[in-house]
This record gives sequence, structure tokens and C-alpha cells, in this order.
Amino acid sequence: MTVQPSSSSSSSPASSAAVTTGTLAAFSDAWNRHDIDALMGFMTPDCIFQTAGGPDACGARHVGTEAVRKAFAGAWQAVPDAQWVNGQHFVHGEFGTSQWTFTGTAADGGRIETDGIDVFTFRDGKIHLKNVFRKARPNLPAK
Repeated sequence: MTVQPSSSSSSSPASSAAVTTGTLAAFSDAWNRHDIDALMGFMTPDCIFQTAGGPDACGARHVGTEAVRKAFAGAWQAVPDAQWVNGQHFVHGEFGTSQWTFTGTAADGGRIETDGIDVFTFRDGKIHLKNVFRKARPNLPAK
């Protein structure tokens, strides 16, 4: 289910206004453009990114602008044609979600296609926490 923003939204990063579904759609669009500067414009200076996989119960935890920037860019290094499609966004106050299907080509040429969700916490009109959950699915044969 997609909840429409209560006010007009733009494709620019969030400011002091509340985060809306339009903000999350613009954030998703920046991911698909592989635009690290745009992505970081949506994040608080003390942002947190928790990945879908990693050594900890939360995956891997990256804290602060520099660490999050590096981790975000790592997604495109691992899967250069990475895309997050079929986005559905929901916002309620200081919390929100984005559901999507992650697609791309693995290093061995296999196709990646798996559903996932980001769970967000917002602060001061920006994303403070991006917590990723993704289905564990074997890669599909190369086309």
C-alpha cells in the first residue's frame, strides 16, 4: 500500500519539513541513479545504516556520514547494475518503510531478483536510520 504525502513533495532531499512518501520515492530514485551525493543529502549527519547481511544480529552497522557513504557506494561496487524497483513507500510520523524488489547481476553472471524492505527512522526532516531487510533467495541463471 502506498500512502500519498499530505503536502506537495519535490525530488530534492528533505529539509526541515516532515519526510513524506515523496521523499522516500526521491531517495529510491537516487539509489537507482547511483547518485551518492543525492543519497547523502537525505541523511542526518549522524546517520546509521544497517545492512541486510553481516556479522551482527543487525547485519553490519555503519554510523556517520563517511561510513554510511562508503557502505552505500559498496552496493554498486558489488552489483554495478543494481536497481530497486516496484517501490512502495509508507510514512507515519518519524517512521517509514520502503518495499522494493532488488535486481542486478551477480559477479558470476547470475541474476539477482529478491524482495526487501527498508525500515526508516526520521529526525529533523531527514533519514536518521536506514535498516535493510531482504529475502534470502538463490541467484537465478544468467539470461
